[in-house]
Amino acid sequence: MSAEHLPIGVVLGSVGVDVHWWLDSARRLESAGYAGVWSWDHFVSRGVRTDPVLEAWTTLTAAAMVTEKVTVGTYVANVMNRHPAVLARMAATLQEASGGRLALGIGIGGHPAEHEVYGIDFPPAPERARHLEEAVAVLRALWSGGPVTRPSDLYPLKDAHAYPVPNPVPPILIGAGTPAGARLAARIGDGWAAEDDTFERLLPAYLEALTAAGRDRAAQRVVLGFGGRRKRGADPLAAEPLLVAPRDELARWRDAGADDVLLTARTTEDVDALVDAAERW
Repeated sequence: MSAEHLPIGVVLGSVGVDVHWWLDSARRLESAGYAGVWSWDHFVSRGVRTDPVLEAWTTLTAAAMVTEKVTVGTYVANVMNRHPAVLARMAATLQEASGGRLALGIGIGGHPAEHEVYGIDFPPAPERARHLEEAVAVLRALWSGGPVTRPSDLYPLKDAHAYPVPNPVPPILIGAGTPAGARLAARIGDGWAAEDDTFERLLPAYLEALTAAGRDRAAQRVVLGFGGRRKRGADPLAAEPLLVAPRDELARWRDAGADDVLLTARTTEDVDALVDAAERW
């Protein structure tokens, strides 16, 4: 079995690396058959402040130019980092440039220190969730092309046009690691960007909220990320069960409720392990 037949994507770390490494890794992973390359959305390292940190959207645009088939996506964009009208225009342009390969993961953010140093607002979680709900509404409205007039105390629009209209419209995956977040994902998202350490605990809340909203689970996309909290230089990615026994592990996580899985690669050694594993499938 080749990796192109397995719904496995890769989140490439964007902290402590340079853009040439990121793009070379994206090319290698596409050649090996992986389904997508995804980026974090950070501006400042949690560790060494002088570490290079790649900006997500410019990196993904460059990746789209050097690949042909893989999904390019954010895992996940921080709603507080960009006005959603600007984000809608960025996403529409990238969707056209990539030939329709964009997936937009977006959440409420979780790194207050980088907001403090850059002077970007970072209100309490319930208020950030309100921003997220409003932002998703703005994205969907502007992706219609307009004109859009939409009163809002956060993101008002007045006779707004937005072309090109993305085709297809990118799926919006709501990043969530709390019960409230999972319920919000069910209510406003096209899917849920989940993490392996909270997924099984939060899945009942997600499914119950889908039912309450009258939404069909089959129309949603649940993307499950692995290794997002694994520290650089920790246990080797080659030991990850999804690489050791991919068929069994994929079947297990599908049965548990995931549609796609993402592995996190931070180093050349991680990318080597992914390429080597693909050759064995």
